[in-house]
Amino acid sequence: MSAIDTLWEYVAVAVGILVVLGGLAAGLLRGRGGATKDLPRERPTRSVPGAPGAGRDEADGSVDTLPRPADDTVTRDDTAVEEETLPPVEVPEVERPEAPQTRLQRLRARLARSNTALGKGLLALLSRGDLDEEAWEEVEDTLITADLGVEASTELVEKLRTQVKVHGSADEATVRGWLREDLLELVDPTMDRSIASSRVDGRPAVILVVGVNGAGKTTTVGKLARVLVAEDKDIVLGAADTFRAAAADQLQTWGERVGVPTVRSDREGADPAAVAFDAVKGASELEADVVIVDTAGRLHNKVGLMDELGKVKRVIEKQSPIDEVLLVLDATTGQNGLRQAEVFSEVVGITGIVLTKLDGTAKGGIVVAVQRQLGVPVKLIGLGEGPDDLAPFDPEAFVDAIVE
Repeated sequence: MSAIDTLWEYVAVAVGILVVLGGLAAGLLRGRGGATKDLPRERPTRSVPGAPGAGRDEADGSVDTLPRPADDTVTRDDTAVEEETLPPVEVPEVERPEAPQTRLQRLRARLARSNTALGKGLLALLSRGDLDEEAWEEVEDTLITADLGVEASTELVEKLRTQVKVHGSADEATVRGWLREDLLELVDPTMDRSIASSRVDGRPAVILVVGVNGAGKTTTVGKLARVLVAEDKDIVLGAADTFRAAAADQLQTWGERVGVPTVRSDREGADPAAVAFDAVKGASELEADVVIVDTAGRLHNKVGLMDELGKVKRVIEKQSPIDEVLLVLDATTGQNGLRQAEVFSEVVGITGIVLTKLDGTAKGGIVVAVQRQLGVPVKLIGLGEGPDDLAPFDPEAFVDAIVE
């Protein structure tokens, strides 16, 4: 045997020994419970928690028991998860108020009914012909009873007496013409009855509404907002009546009906001046045309409450001039409302009057009396309980309703 053959024999033996040793080692490991591991299989795919099959391996349906790392990012599979549907949002229907130009025409009949006694009574007296002193006194009493006031009643009687003396007896149509002319002069159609309703020098016009308890201020503010919305104005309401529990809610409801925002405090008894200030500021930020500030009703003879009203006015004026101060008067109070009007005018400087409840038991003469007393015009009148029963005051339509 050559040396090469001998070498190959040794190599073969060595390989055999290695194979045997490898087999022995494998058997020894099995005996101790050891096992060879397969190659790691691909990590299961996690589904979105809560979705069908969540936590299961999508490949074989086995439960995924691997702990979820804290920073594991889950990608939502839109095809596997049913899309959530939100309930429809209910948008409140916004009303379209009646145009101001048509309101007084519609309400004229009501106005005429409320003044029937005045007009018919005067015409019946004046159409008699030869009037003696007693008859003229009766004419004057009729005017005073209609809340025209003593001074205005005396003035009107003197004018009528002069016309009767000059023209002698006259038919009813002629007397009606005299009465219309003289009453219209007393109502004074030359007074400026416009309402501040447009931006002034790049800021919203500010309207402050004041009055005694029960006059209908908050309702009037809501109705005035409807008048201005009908004129396509952007309005903000300020609920500065913070003492009457339902006042802010009531005003907000009025605003929501016509899509107008309300600035208010959720805390009863909050500082009304602060609410008024925030309302004017909010209106400025929204670039509104007008902000209308409602105030708490107060008795004219309560000094503390009137001082507080003066404070509201001063605080507003630190931010913006006040363009309009409207005094709301209940027309049925007649002459008793005139003293109230005087005190409010002294404290906040009234620029206009709103007469509510002019239908029913009210006497039309209060229009003349309050204007003469304060020297400011009646700008709006309320003739009913409907949301659009507030109208700009028209002197000619008012007098025509009396004498027709």
